[in-house]
Amino acid sequence: MTEQRPDVGDAFPDIAMETPEGEMLSISDFSGRPVVVFFYPKANTPGCTTEAKDFSALLPEFTKAGVAVLGASKDKPAAQAKFIAKHELTVDIASDAEENGVTDALGVWTEKQNYGRSYMGIERSTFLVGPNGKIAKVWRKVRVKGHADAVLEAARAL
Repeated sequence: MTEQRPDVGDAFPDIAMETPEGEMLSISDFSGRPVVVFFYPKANTPGCTTEAKDFSALLPEFTKAGVAVLGASKDKPAAQAKFIAKHELTVDIASDAEENGVTDALGVWTEKQNYGRSYMGIERSTFLVGPNGKIAKVWRKVRVKGHADAVLEAARAL
């Protein structure tokens, strides 16, 4: 079974995610400006922490380029709040904990393998969405080192 996954040129799903403050946030809230949405497997794990800190460190550069940045995982909003506080993150973070959410619509909630065990989890992925709500660039199976810099470069080229 091959599932069609949204790609460049497709509309980014306008499905709401919950912020740590309990508000609902979706791609239409960024209408008219580009946004980077990065999905990470689990808050407070080494790779996810590094990725969120890298995007936070570059947030002033993204802002200067007129690009919003949003991180998301399936962690509950309370866990996201602790993640933000513990690591002093400055990027917006949202929870996509509900079934049939954005991660499902984008195909980033997928079967993974670790030590011979299969389980469902988030494939570390990043989407650059243009001001029109369409996907401008996709990074799947992301390696964290240097990734935020590559995304910034692509965002500046929009």
